[in-house]
Amino acid sequence: MRCQPGKQPAVYQWLKNKQYCTLCDEAADLPHALCSSCEGELPWLGEHCQVCALPLSAAGLTCGACLHRPPSFDRVTAPWRYAFPVDSLITRFKHQAQWPLGRLLGELLSHHLRHAFADGLPRPELLLAVPLAARRQRRRGFNQAQLLAEWLSQSLHLPQQAHWLRRTGETQAQQQLDAAARRRNLRHAFALAPESRVAGRHLALVDDVLTTGATAESLARLLKRAGAARVDVYCLARTPRPGER
Repeated sequence: MRCQPGKQPAVYQWLKNKQYCTLCDEAADLPHALCSSCEGELPWLGEHCQVCALPLSAAGLTCGACLHRPPSFDRVTAPWRYAFPVDSLITRFKHQAQWPLGRLLGELLSHHLRHAFADGLPRPELLLAVPLAARRQRRRGFNQAQLLAEWLSQSLHLPQQAHWLRRTGETQAQQQLDAAARRRNLRHAFALAPESRVAGRHLALVDDVLTTGATAESLARLLKRAGAARVDVYCLARTPRPGER
């Protein structure tokens, strides 16, 4: 009986396998499962508000909403607009448990953040995932924001705390609500765990999509009231204004 592997162990064969693009199924010419053509055609965010990352027509501007009522968070960083095919990839990750798609998006977000840090974006001390309501997490089986936070933590060498932020109860799903209803829906929806230590720290919230910013605002306000020095938001995609492409 031979106990030693053959000349070509399975692990080496696996490492030699070609990687194919998730979108076009052609051979990937990048370290991740995308080809350079498809990556270039993703809906990159482009010009956007310097605070909330709302897509705008020119660079270096702050949107009217942030000027009128500055949010509690300091800056949103996102690679893409919430548009095809990124919206489809997020949906398949979030609602169909296709984790490899989430991992791919997390790798690309990590790459985007490394460039942002090199360009002067301050590195946070700690990552905090947006918590999911307990019933919704049981039904889905996972919290997509927590998975993203864990992947970013590994890639960016930043610590993350999975239990400092808590949902205090069940709320209506945000997708069906307008901006005002989202804010009302999130009143008293979050709390800090007793063991949390946020005073004086630069924190970054991690989520999949920023739509109206109501969730980020509610959490950032909670953290700032507890003494956090700065709260940024990292997400995969930012939605444009309703009716805008």
